[in-house]
Amino acid sequence: MKQTAVEWLVEQLIPEDQHEGIMDIIEDAKQREKEQIIEAANILLYHGPGPGNIAAEQYYNKTFKQD
Repeated sequence: MKQTAVEWLVEQLIPEDQHEGIMDIIEDAKQREKEQIIEAANILLYHGPGPGNIAAEQYYNKTFKQD
């Protein structure tokens, strides 16, 4: 899986053993980033919000989501 910009930034700035105290902020940033990626895909594919929401979210999950 590819790494999002937020995930990369967290790795660079915060040692893994210190993630505990800021995980809520990190998860919020990742959710916002996901929404931006989906919105950009919709604009590119459908010139605005529309039926691309499902396809765009599937793309995001396939490309970035870590299980």
